[in-house]
Amino acid sequence: MKYLKKIILFLTLLIFYIVIINVWVVYQAKDSTYNNMALIPKNKVGLVLGASKFTLNGNINLYYKYRLEAAYQLYKSEKIEFILISGDNGRKSYDEPTDFKNDLIKKGIPKNKIFLDYAGFRTLDSVVRSKEIFGLNSITIISQEFHNERAIYLAKNFKINAIGYNAKDINGRYGIKTKLREYIARAKASIDVLFNVQPKFLGEKIEIK
Repeated sequence: MKYLKKIILFLTLLIFYIVIINVWVVYQAKDSTYNNMALIPKNKVGLVLGASKFTLNGNINLYYKYRLEAAYQLYKSEKIEFILISGDNGRKSYDEPTDFKNDLIKKGIPKNKIFLDYAGFRTLDSVVRSKEIFGLNSITIISQEFHNERAIYLAKNFKINAIGYNAKDINGRYGIKTKLREYIARAKASIDVLFNVQPKFLGEKIEIK
């Protein structure tokens, strides 16, 4: 019985911490995300946070599709000059940045306006590398709103001036599962900030021009 009470107490505190962190992340990103193209300020570079192109059943991943479209619209509306795509390329058969690049080129974005970060294994890596590798102190982050909020929270803690353009979100069962995982991801992000966790890889600097 004593151990059961300890487990219940631990779970209660854990849930409380997750809820508080979620509220704090939302607060940190307040007034920094945009749904309206006309209202978002201009930035030199838009940072697209990576996603797999296809789901496990072979269908197009809507998170990918909507981020791609958001990046395209920002560029065509002259809200950004360059697009930096940061994603996972941890194995030969999986290359998020190149998938985005190829599809953006098909939509008419010039090749020389697209830069790739192959070591964006997670959001922290993508955000911090945008500053440490690509020299960006100000960026427009492109993802769904829940993801943008966490990325902006991380950016603020690493002294990066970030705003977010919210790509279309996904509803239904899949969307709910993603948002539930986001609660855990935000708690993990807060721990990373607390312990000043750095990207898995850094490397040589790349100038975007």
